[in-house]
Amino acid sequence: MINALESSSTRPYLIRALYEWCTDNGFTPYVAVQVDESVQVPREYVKNGEIVLNISFDATSSLKLGNDFIEFKARFAGTAREISVPVGRVIAIYARENGQGMAFPAPAPAEGASSAAQPALSAPARSPLRDASRGTEGDAGKVVHLVSDEGTETPAEPVDPGEEPPRPPAGGGSRPALKRIK
Repeated sequence: MINALESSSTRPYLIRALYEWCTDNGFTPYVAVQVDESVQVPREYVKNGEIVLNISFDATSSLKLGNDFIEFKARFAGTAREISVPVGRVIAIYARENGQGMAFPAPAPAEGASSAAQPALSAPARSPLRDASRGTEGDAGKVVHLVSDEGTETPAEPVDPGEEPPRPPAGGGSRPALKRIK
């Protein structure tokens, strides 16, 4: 029997499930990606180390949602480009029309990455994810923010072994969540 540490990641399965849910319901699936040197996307559309890609049937060709990579061809400003995104770099998948979807924990910085490159690739916790598929800053009415509950927890205090452990915060802890701004 395989234990949890030896099993494969659930991220590619959840991405495929949400992609299918979006397409079944007539929504446009978007993925937010944290860009580093392993991500093959047009760099001129990367903002704050992130890019948002429309992965709908109409916007892509040869889409492959694999366990390790999301690969497809798409046009940016009329130019066909090969896109390759490691599944581990996907930080969210959601429907453009209603913002419903799922955010994933941000990937850890790559080992051996230069400290000079890190500030350019790391984004503030509340920076907006913009629709980069249009090649513009995006419509201000369609900005999605990744919200983190970090900083809301109190420091750990010594606990009496007879006391009941404290309850986790109602918001689910430090897990990021999507919030649509209208």
